[in-house]
Amino acid sequence: MKTSIRRFGAAATLAVLAGTASAHTGHGTHGLVAGLEHPLALDHLLAMCAVGVWSVLALRSSQRALGPLVFIVTMLVGAAFGVGGVPMPLVEQGIAASVVLCGLMVIFATRLAPGVGLALVAAAALLHGLAHGAEAPVGAGLAAYAIGFVATTAALHGVGFALGVRLQHLRRFAWPVGALLSAAGLALLARI
Repeated sequence: MKTSIRRFGAAATLAVLAGTASAHTGHGTHGLVAGLEHPLALDHLLAMCAVGVWSVLALRSSQRALGPLVFIVTMLVGAAFGVGGVPMPLVEQGIAASVVLCGLMVIFATRLAPGVGLALVAAAALLHGLAHGAEAPVGAGLAAYAIGFVATTAALHGVGFALGVRLQHLRRFAWPVGALLSAAGLALLARI
């Protein structure tokens, strides 16, 4: 378990220090492959994995799917706003801040009321969705692009679930993982 936590921490640290680019390039995207790739930018990746971790640590086993479900549904709403051109100032800063927030949610998973946590998940998802929608192709490729970013988002939530299950048995490691996530979010904020 310690090795898994160290590897996760090392990978997150290297990704931040290496200057991983934001997914929000401002240029056009095309179809399924672009949709699959978009959530793999560090800001999205960390937040989405953290939602999976938080869901395992904070919610009863029968409710764990709520975190990812709320995220995906709200993300699609945000994407629709983004496609529609709804202006949202400071989206990039908000997405980076959501990584900080998700890290804190992992740290305080058992102390945060589930309803409050789900509301925070929804707020983060709205921002992530706005970014996805702003990059969406116009026309026929839109549906494939949306399927792609939803599929990758669900997969990243699954990665977070797997880590959360391991952390559930060794709760003392939840704090360092949450702290690494928040630190990565702060580093992303500093780069914007």
